[in-house]
Amino acid sequence: MKKETAMTMGMDERYSQWKSMVGVLYDWLANHNLVWPSLSCRWGPLLEQATYKNRHRLYLSEQTDGSVPNTLVVANVEVVKPRVAAAEHISQFNEEARSPFVKKYKTIIHPGEVNRIRELPQNSKIVATHTDSPEVYIWDLETQPNRQALLGATTSRPDLVLTGHDDIAEYALAMSPTEPFVLSGGKDKYVVLWSVQDHISSLAAEAGSNVKLGSKNSQKATESPSVGPRGIFQGHTDTVEDVQFCPSSALEFCSVGDDSCLIFWDARVGSLPAAKVDKVHDGDIHCVDWNPHDMNFILTGSADNTVKMFDRRKLSSEGVGSPLYKFEGHEAAILSVQWCPDKSSVFGSSAEDGYLNIWDHEKVGETSGSGGPKGANSPPGLLFRHAGHRDKVVDFHWNASEPWTIVSVSDDCESTNGGGTLQVWRMIDLIYRPEEEVLAELDSYRTQILGSTP
Repeated sequence: MKKETAMTMGMDERYSQWKSMVGVLYDWLANHNLVWPSLSCRWGPLLEQATYKNRHRLYLSEQTDGSVPNTLVVANVEVVKPRVAAAEHISQFNEEARSPFVKKYKTIIHPGEVNRIRELPQNSKIVATHTDSPEVYIWDLETQPNRQALLGATTSRPDLVLTGHDDIAEYALAMSPTEPFVLSGGKDKYVVLWSVQDHISSLAAEAGSNVKLGSKNSQKATESPSVGPRGIFQGHTDTVEDVQFCPSSALEFCSVGDDSCLIFWDARVGSLPAAKVDKVHDGDIHCVDWNPHDMNFILTGSADNTVKMFDRRKLSSEGVGSPLYKFEGHEAAILSVQWCPDKSSVFGSSAEDGYLNIWDHEKVGETSGSGGPKGANSPPGLLFRHAGHRDKVVDFHWNASEPWTIVSVSDDCESTNGGGTLQVWRMIDLIYRPEEEVLAELDSYRTQILGSTP
């Protein structure tokens, strides 16, 4: 108990220090209090572009205590454009308040709690969800009816159910950037692959015409159509915690799990591992991401508090995982890693320590550079540390159409009386822009200031 109290006090002090620096460190920040924690957050489509801000869809969930149903939430978020918001405006917010930039648009009553949400890159109105069951649910969020989350309300009906797991599949979930394929992992130690197109094709064959996802052609009104897997892949010896597609192929993918293994698969070859790396970390591996800019680079994040970067051309040495880099800047288990869509060498990692760290692997080994948290205690490669959350940062997502803009969520149940915090933020561009460019801009300011003095 004393240790927990000390940690909370340390977190409060750290948070106060962070809040006093918001106007200096951020180009924009919106803080939104959540009544119930969300275990996942994902950007949907860009809806509208205006002079000073853009409106986006955002997908969240509400993990309740059972007094009301668990829900999948569709929200509209206004993202202020770069160099528009005043420093004093973004730094003045109330932690207990909702943000005027975040508005709930639609509620879907989910069968069970939502552990993970993933959008279909070809059509981000379509999402897949994981709950505490073997099934994966597919939802068309534009056609799903808006529901009131009242106790006893019947659950919303998924547009499609994906079957194939033999046991609960809670977290490992991905959708392919190239084709409408879905990937999942679970407690049965399987990696399972589906094609959403299989369902659409079979309906079209029955109907003899074009049909859409969720078409109720031959289904009873109370049942969701289901589709079986394209393949079941076996090679893990413990729960599969995360999966990721190769950015250029729906038939190549990788997976990580509680067996500390990183496995690569190629569905064109068969259901056995194409390559397997043992002892990647000194603990369970929670997350993995594949670099969309350079397909040789893979990130893994673990319960051992570290993030590792692998080159798939040289994965292991003497049977043990041999990373290019090991990133050590977290004080607790890593929960999520994701490459930045705006710069190929940059990625983010979030953890149970309440930090969301932004790294640049090209800065490993540099003794100086622009904007990063410098000093003897600064971990190699650390570009920026987001300390705006007061409890574990369970998920985050870079926005593909708003450069350097991130949404992040924390589960605040252990630090406060429940609930969570949603933040949409963008660090000040002086931190990530090329050093010569930044120095030139600062020099022009100096000239303006000195030039205006009598």
